[in-house]
Amino acid sequence: MTEIHESIGAQTSTGPYPMGRRRFIGYLIGGATVMAAADLGMLAEPADAKVPSLPQVFDTYDLSDALTDAARPTANLITVVINEDGTASFELPRSENGQGITTGIAMIIAEELDLPLERVTVTLAPARQELIWNQITGGSNTIHAMFTPVRVAAAIAKGALLEAAAALLGGTVDELTSKDGVVTAANGATATYAELSKRAAAGTTKEVEVTLKDASEFTLIGKPRNRVDALAAVTGTKKFAMDYDHKGAMPTMVCRAPTMNGTPVELRNRAEILEMPGVTHVAKIPTGIAVRAKTFGQCIDAIQKMDVAWKDGPVAGESDEDILSGVKAAELPMPSLPNNPLSKTVAADFTFYFRSNAPLDPISAVADVSADGGEIWAALKNPIVSQQRIALEVGIDPTKLKVNVVEGGGSFGHRLFWDAALDAAHASKAMGVPVRLMWHRADEPRAGRLHPLCTSRVRASYVGNEVLAFQQSHTSVETDWRHGFGEIVTSLGADLPEGLSNLGYSQLIFALTSGIPYDFGVLAQTMNETDTRFNTGAMRNVYSPDVRTASELVVDQLAKAMRKDPYEFRKEFLRNERIRAVLDKAAEVAEWGKPMAPGTAQGIAVHYEYKGVSACVMEIDCRPETVNRKVRDAYAGPRVTRATMVIEIGQVVNPRSVEAQMQGCINDGIAMTLSSSVHLQNGHFLEASWDNYAYTRQWNTPPQVEVVILPGESKIIGGVGEAGVATAAAAAACAYARATGRMPTEFPINHNDPIFFEPKSFIPPVPQSPTDGLRWTY
Repeated sequence: MTEIHESIGAQTSTGPYPMGRRRFIGYLIGGATVMAAADLGMLAEPADAKVPSLPQVFDTYDLSDALTDAARPTANLITVVINEDGTASFELPRSENGQGITTGIAMIIAEELDLPLERVTVTLAPARQELIWNQITGGSNTIHAMFTPVRVAAAIAKGALLEAAAALLGGTVDELTSKDGVVTAANGATATYAELSKRAAAGTTKEVEVTLKDASEFTLIGKPRNRVDALAAVTGTKKFAMDYDHKGAMPTMVCRAPTMNGTPVELRNRAEILEMPGVTHVAKIPTGIAVRAKTFGQCIDAIQKMDVAWKDGPVAGESDEDILSGVKAAELPMPSLPNNPLSKTVAADFTFYFRSNAPLDPISAVADVSADGGEIWAALKNPIVSQQRIALEVGIDPTKLKVNVVEGGGSFGHRLFWDAALDAAHASKAMGVPVRLMWHRADEPRAGRLHPLCTSRVRASYVGNEVLAFQQSHTSVETDWRHGFGEIVTSLGADLPEGLSNLGYSQLIFALTSGIPYDFGVLAQTMNETDTRFNTGAMRNVYSPDVRTASELVVDQLAKAMRKDPYEFRKEFLRNERIRAVLDKAAEVAEWGKPMAPGTAQGIAVHYEYKGVSACVMEIDCRPETVNRKVRDAYAGPRVTRATMVIEIGQVVNPRSVEAQMQGCINDGIAMTLSSSVHLQNGHFLEASWDNYAYTRQWNTPPQVEVVILPGESKIIGGVGEAGVATAAAAAACAYARATGRMPTEFPINHNDPIFFEPKSFIPPVPQSPTDGLRWTY
């Protein structure tokens, strides 16, 4: 259920551009039909941060601001085109991985152009070197950064069409009206965009001033619409990397080492493998032994038979306990609490174990690469640096490597990297033929990107009903930022020993994404990272789910110590009216404080990030009959029975997309808190596919889910993709603590329980393909 309120609140925060004014400068670009672009080189003024506690960096400038500012210099290279048939087209310099941004961008263009949505086509741009820092997808930044540039370009294009119509139909531009791609003059005469597109084309590029629509004039933006690719997705016609039909590209997979990041020495039975049915090529690449065959099943058969000599990976022989010990050794001293003899302290130490970043759509790529160059097709969120790094590592000229961005089915940070595309490039070059490379499901948690193991320590001091200080220190296995921020300089900079090193990037991202939303006196958050041996990445919402879960649990402990209700305590100490509004609404909709049976409880949490605010209430059932229910070959455990998410992100483009994202955030948060992690044992991860990775399943998804989108100031364009994960994870943890009477300190809560599955083999590294799949359907 989604509730959308139509009234607009009076907020004061700024958006990505000076939205208070609607007049912008852009360009009408010379060409055969209408092509228009924006010029947005100006900087936005920072938001005020007038709070009793000293402001944190995050309060005035966050990751969304940083990504948007970086994109400004090339905003005028993003163009909206009116085609000869009157349709509009746009090459989106971002990656669509199921978040619905192609629909959102199409709605923005259609709104400003007065075109039906179905007459706008949004495709994904290939790697464009000139779009430096403006072709990275992350930080819930796409709509935030592109809302104004795309509107400006569309408005300029419409202005050119109207000028052409005035010349054709007579009268002035002010006397014309446009609707559904048709321009009507005061005398009733009409002309379609198709009739006007060539007439409106500019002979040369010229500067144009344009006025955007006021939010009160929107007829499409803010209204729920189905995704433009929904039908293709549900009918199986949607095209992913594996669906790209490149001539000669055949199924290819990689046999990987039994220990994480082990490397191949020799394939001892190469001749035998080449004689196997369907096999065409075998090649040693940096990550393993690649095999190409007529079918993926034949690739799996070949991998099963391979006799490979391996060099062990860097964590051979080590397990979770060893890595956790190293992280704890790297913990920074906690900041000092105020020296008040009357104060009392609430303190807790938390551990969060490795989690898999694997999306449902397998990591894959198509490649046709030789020493002279080539072409790659993959779902890449960072295509410019992917092109540069792949060319560097494979040993070819980057100007001769074309990288095409195709749609993916999920990312969770993994697709910021080019892992599969690099495997494919290596395999194609070594074999001398095109390949259609796919990672096996067993590859993903064992060799893929992970959310790093980390600890978070929280200390708070209080006197009576006043909190004097709130300190948090976060320590983690390294989060890999070697994908850079759009190009190779920042990518290689992450490998520097100091200064622009990976740890420096981590410190920056932490500061721009982590904040304490309460008026708790002296606020301090510190972080450190250690251990560079793992394949990690910026999993959905990066640091925030762990940071917020730890802090919100301690907030509950503070409320308990002061004998206050958790909701009322948060409401009293929140320092932001926007957050207080979502908190109040969540408590109202979720019926906070209602009677609950023993062993069940509600939990509440808040979060702010990416210019948006959210609150979540979870109801959980921890009674033995629920926790111990039997699900075949699976983990059941506690069940969240009801989830209420309230979010306010300012101007909403597509409420239906926001609702879908929040539903995903709810399931992600439940998984992070209750069930999903990977176990390192003797140098390798035990999990190998979704059948033994305990993500939130149907039997653990809340039967009652409510998403409420509160109205916000139209000048704010908040991010959505990651906005609700931290809130949901923290609310689930707080609910669990209240239901059991025990505050959990290790996450997910089942990580140190006996595993519920028999680990798949490590030699061979992939299981045999099933032949009885229908027997296992529900």
